[in-house]
Amino acid sequence: MRTCLPILLILALVFVGSCRKDNLLTSKEARLSIDSDSLKFDTVFTTAGSVTQFFLIKNDNKQKININNLQLMGGSSSAFKINVDGSQGTQFNGVEIAANDSIYVFVRVNVNPTANNQPFILRDSIKIEWNGNTAFKQLEAWGQNANYIRSAIFQGTINWTNDKPYVILGGMIVDTNAVLTIQQGTRIHLNADAPFIVDGTLIVNGTKTDSVVFRSNRLDIPYNEYPGAWPGIFFRGSSINNRLTYTHIRNAYQGIVVERPATNANPKLILNNCVLDNIYDIGLFAVNTSVVANNCLISNCGSNVALIYGGTYQFNHCTIVTASSSFIEHKNPVLTATNFVKQNNQLFTSPLTASFTNSIVWGDEGFVDNEIVVQKEGTDAATLTLNNVLYRAKTDPSNTTFNNVIKNNNPQFNSVDVVRRIYNFRLKDGSPAINKGMVTPLTTDFDGLPRVGLPDLGCYEKQ
Repeated sequence: MRTCLPILLILALVFVGSCRKDNLLTSKEARLSIDSDSLKFDTVFTTAGSVTQFFLIKNDNKQKININNLQLMGGSSSAFKINVDGSQGTQFNGVEIAANDSIYVFVRVNVNPTANNQPFILRDSIKIEWNGNTAFKQLEAWGQNANYIRSAIFQGTINWTNDKPYVILGGMIVDTNAVLTIQQGTRIHLNADAPFIVDGTLIVNGTKTDSVVFRSNRLDIPYNEYPGAWPGIFFRGSSINNRLTYTHIRNAYQGIVVERPATNANPKLILNNCVLDNIYDIGLFAVNTSVVANNCLISNCGSNVALIYGGTYQFNHCTIVTASSSFIEHKNPVLTATNFVKQNNQLFTSPLTASFTNSIVWGDEGFVDNEIVVQKEGTDAATLTLNNVLYRAKTDPSNTTFNNVIKNNNPQFNSVDVVRRIYNFRLKDGSPAINKGMVTPLTTDFDGLPRVGLPDLGCYEKQ
């Protein structure tokens, strides 16, 4: 009997404790924890909706609480929609939260089209009432009208202006012999299923103060920073006379893919003052073609530049650099060049001629010993020329001519903070890249600032 009494006492205490948790707490002093006082959505394109966000309502008390009323104040006409613990509606009564438990409130916003081309703001609130207490969760979203393009083929002469963003769903094609011109300040947002394909000609007229931007249509945190969010821009076989000026291409799977030789004497693609950044696979992927790049920044890609199966390439005053991030680990060379391709166990070769002048080719140390790799097969030439280039390599690339190069000397960029995702690839005072270039026709840098005397290496001139 002596051993039974403690057991009975414990069971009684457990029973009493469980009864207390099951009791409904009705005191006005009871408090609920609500994640912050507002829920904010970044820019949402009209008719496209947004991802769902949520917040928690937590009962930190030792007894359950009843939410008498949880109400979306805008009602059924609100741009916001809510779901409370799995149930959708605009008003919920008698929502019970167990002791030391919580419920999820999911919120989604859909923006209806208006005549306003500029961003506009939407607001609503959710009222939460319990035990004579009232709290409000403020809802805020920025809306933006857009030009929507769904699986379209463009023919003739087309002009895009910057009055509204362009949202591409399902992909688009600039047809053979068509010319698409994109004016300064235009924003192009592409869905995950939306490659931007050019069989004709693409002319992008960005400016220093009003660049043209290609990026994902996911603008909500954290998805707005994810690489691989849209396929990329593809210049296919028949495409000619493409020119991109002050164009930013961000968070694609492949930034720019150019294939096959031009059918005329001009380079297939000219890049002036462009940025290719945060690209998951390859920033610039060129296959047996011709590209000229001036004052360009190609940064933080799985592989920054791949010149495959020959072709003719000129890179002048370019900064080609990668630092590992939480999204992309630097484990591939920054620059790869070959005169061959292998398909179905067959080897195909074509002459390769590539020159890099007044440029920086750099990657943070880690998995990669050599940031420049040149591979040759067969009898076709594979020639890489580095003129006044700062680069990192344990072993110099083969089939390469070196003129006034700087090897394994840290370029001392202005600020690189991987954790905070701060990447400023301008040069610090004392950088070994300062005044180490040769004079070229590029008399201004990426920022439009003058190059005086012997220029600096890379796309930025230290002032």
